[in-house]
Amino acid sequence: MQIKRIVTGHDAEGKSVFLSESDAPRATAFKSIPGHAFAQVWATAPGAALPAPHGDPTLAGGSLLPAPGGSSFLVVTFPPDAVMAAADGAAAGAELAPALPGLIETFEPDSPGMHTTDSIDYAIVLDGEIWLELDGGAQKLVRRGDVVVQNGTRHAWRNKTDQPATLAFIFIGAARKA
Repeated sequence: MQIKRIVTGHDAEGKSVFLSESDAPRATAFKSIPGHAFAQVWATAPGAALPAPHGDPTLAGGSLLPAPGGSSFLVVTFPPDAVMAAADGAAAGAELAPALPGLIETFEPDSPGMHTTDSIDYAIVLDGEIWLELDGGAQKLVRRGDVVVQNGTRHAWRNKTDQPATLAFIFIGAARKA
């Protein structure tokens, strides 16, 4: 997946400048699931301050999910469910695990696609349409331009169409109360 990313910052005198313009480097198009891809566009640590330090926080690797108070911005393309169902589970797992650290561990092995993150997520449908499934099978169709605010809920994304759907996700790390 190629996502063009333009990063701004400050020069030594405090003036705004363009720091970089390139494809987001932490990106993968999964071979085991044709049409499934993701890119981490940016991330911030808890207590981020301005001016931000120069450098690319996505190059550090590590969890895609932020610590409480941190953020992570992902763009994900979901192929149709029929493509997901036809994928070789073992090959997909072997490919997804190293590419999606922190996130892959939240998925439930006995309920494909279902997962829960300790975050507030803003999900914006950029292209296509997709169904959001919650507990008990409750579902809602979301289309291009729709925004979902997830408050740490258990959920899955279901693409019931024959076309891919692309969503932007902004995760804000949160502490879950016991």
